[in-house]
Amino acid sequence: MAGESKIITLEESCAAKGLRMTGQRRVIARVLDSATDHPDVEELYRRASAVDSKISISTVYRTVKLFEDAGVIARHDFGEGRGRYETIPEIHHDHLIDLRSGEVIEFRDEEIERLQQKIAERLGFRLVDHRLELYGVPVTRGKGDK
Repeated sequence: MAGESKIITLEESCAAKGLRMTGQRRVIARVLDSATDHPDVEELYRRASAVDSKISISTVYRTVKLFEDAGVIARHDFGEGRGRYETIPEIHHDHLIDLRSGEVIEFRDEEIERLQQKIAERLGFRLVDHRLELYGVPVTRGKGDK
């Protein structure tokens, strides 16, 4: 249908950037595409090696670096001392990190986006990119709390 946008896979993004896609790179790209979390290299290795047992951890490290340098995946450091990865999203989003469980919650808030733009303009800048990471712990409510 006209007006529908096609979702571009990580493999297609890599091909568009001129990257040579070996079989193992394709596996790693598919694992990243299907991730609903933000896996680190070790977790990517576990998932990719379940698909192709010949994939080594060094191949995963090299491929992640290649993808990151090509600008098709983003690296995040959520204060754990290890990089965690996601494909570059079509629509910008921010992250809330649960410090107890390590869960990363993606969210988008138009009010925050407008405020960041306003702050940049007030300081004499044109905002071209940003990252917002919030760190918190779940609020536990006692009996009678609303």
